Amino acid sequence: MQKLQSTRFSTLIWLILVALTIATFCIGEANLAGKSTMLTLLAIAMIKSQMVANYFMALRQTKVIWRMIMLAYFVIVGGLIALAYLMGLT
Repeated sequence: MQKLQSTRFSTLIWLILVALTIATFCIGEANLAGKSTMLTLLAIAMIKSQMVANYFMALRQTKVIWRMIMLAYFVIVGGLIALAYLMGLT
């Protein structure tokens, strides 16, 4: 029974990741631009990366420090990407 629940949960996480990927694709195909679009896409990318780290790299079962290191990495990289984009607008 535990294996079935685990499989269902992993499938649900995978479907969420697919839905977020499709949303990103649709935003790109709509040729949207601007700060809000960039921040939306960046937020989706950060959510997806955190989900992959937690559920498919199994960091959810590790010590909090390892999850915090990965979260800090995602926030720093995402912040630098946002900063570079916003600096390019001026």
